[in-house]
Amino acid sequence: MKKTLLAITTLSAFAIQAHAQSSVTLYGIVDAGFTFNSNAAGGRQYALTSGNNYASRWGLKGSEDLGSGLKAIFNLEGGFSTTAGTFGQNGTLFGRQAWVGLSSDTYGAITLGRQNPDGYQYVGALEAGGQWAASGAGYGAHAGDLDNLDNFNRVNNTIRYQSPTYNGLNVSTLYSLGGKAGNFTQNEIFDFGAGYQIGSLVLGATYTFVKDPNFSFYGNKANDSATGVNITSPVQAGYASAGSQQIIAAGGAYTFGPATIGLVYSNTQFQNLGTVSVSGLNSAEKAYTGTATFNTGEVNFKYQVTPALQLGTAYIYMRNSGASGAGGATYQQVDLGGYYALSKRTSLYAVGVYQKASGTDSTGQHAVAAILGATPSKSNNQTVATVGITQKF
Repeated sequence: MKKTLLAITTLSAFAIQAHAQSSVTLYGIVDAGFTFNSNAAGGRQYALTSGNNYASRWGLKGSEDLGSGLKAIFNLEGGFSTTAGTFGQNGTLFGRQAWVGLSSDTYGAITLGRQNPDGYQYVGALEAGGQWAASGAGYGAHAGDLDNLDNFNRVNNTIRYQSPTYNGLNVSTLYSLGGKAGNFTQNEIFDFGAGYQIGSLVLGATYTFVKDPNFSFYGNKANDSATGVNITSPVQAGYASAGSQQIIAAGGAYTFGPATIGLVYSNTQFQNLGTVSVSGLNSAEKAYTGTATFNTGEVNFKYQVTPALQLGTAYIYMRNSGASGAGGATYQQVDLGGYYALSKRTSLYAVGVYQKASGTDSTGQHAVAAILGATPSKSNNQTVATVGITQKF
């Protein structure tokens, strides 16, 4: 009897210890606000909108200590509409991320699944649209988020390695398998990023190469089209026939006292136009060949007025060189925003974005203002403003 009691006690102690070494966390964000659009397809729009400052989401993440500094880790995260209760990411259950892997304190982490590319982690976090300028809806991001610094495009079927941080430097690399029988390279994606921080200075850079971007990058969600155009913004939708997309981005930020100034640059190319069959293109879009190149620059500034109140502003300039001899377009944008924390979990926000376009856009038409996350304008200018509340749990 004593031996039995001892065995039961020992097993119970082991179970308690094992439980203490494992964890699963439920978390999320609920965000909603009132949004004004000065020109939504020709008319003024007043709407209650979801996920403006932070995209509404819920998730589960966990880890299990395997000993010797090794852990098994996972993360499942889905977006949703606060105002309608529907799935985000075009009907995808865990559209924001879904991955599992192993993490070592010494050697870094390897994870498998649907994951975020490195652009947001290393450079997007330095742009206004990835921080305070309505990052959830994307209003303050670069037009069309064509450099993906606001992370509108996640990546399926990925293998990622994330290094530990050594003397302020860490790197990450990602590869996505296309999974197409008989064509190993179709729909594949390569991604590499690096970040460095020393004192008040933060630097980041990233390189992304995407095969068949209309389907592998923009069209990898549950209800996306397997044949048609999956790119929604007129800024780059006309280049859906591109055989590849290349993104090079870099940025930096420096904090002095309560103020932070940031600079971001990206070069995005839609290459080998006309090589991928896509239904629904107009005659001008079908005729494109060669490469369309976008160069984007941003300067931003934020100021921590009090521990609870932060104000920010940014100016963004984007130039599209056009394709096949067609004229390009220019997009200029100004972001303004304020964020007030009522508590650690609850905050209020107000963000305004103004954009002006000129030239000829990717569809071959006169360029219209097209603030990301909002219905494009029918004219060359557009203003979007939103106020709302965010609750984290």
